[in-house]
Amino acid sequence: MSQPIEELLQDLKSEDEHIRDRATQNLWEMWFMQKGMQGLQVLRKSQTLADGGNFKQAELMLTQLIQDQPDFVEAWNRRAVLFYMQGNYKRSIKDCQKAIALNPYHFGAVHGLGLCYAAIGSYHEAIATFRIALEIQPFSLTNKKLILECTAML
Repeated sequence: MSQPIEELLQDLKSEDEHIRDRATQNLWEMWFMQKGMQGLQVLRKSQTLADGGNFKQAELMLTQLIQDQPDFVEAWNRRAVLFYMQGNYKRSIKDCQKAIALNPYHFGAVHGLGLCYAAIGSYHEAIATFRIALEIQPFSLTNKKLILECTAML
């Protein structure tokens, strides 16, 4: 039996690292499984293609999934990651923003949006975005470090 999302989001703020890690894992699982095994299989196949350097085929697969299931947050997030991997930050930003519009607590998409802003030199936006990510995951050392790095770039 899985926990309600509100509990998992609250657990991300726990002092206990094991509770935070379990909540993080459960949220990722929930997001990947949003559309059942069929959606998960498409995400996995697109990841395998991307890992093999076949970005175009991976993008086509994710785009088709988004067209078929426009509310599938992880499909938007995975395509954002794919664009980011290729240095296509503006397209990645759009997909991150769509994922966040569908799920404002998707810490992966928020973090990814911050990375995109940092990559294009929009450090003020990056800092603001990493701060939003910290509201969701206050113990994230990665986001704290990125805020410091972006601040140093100003």
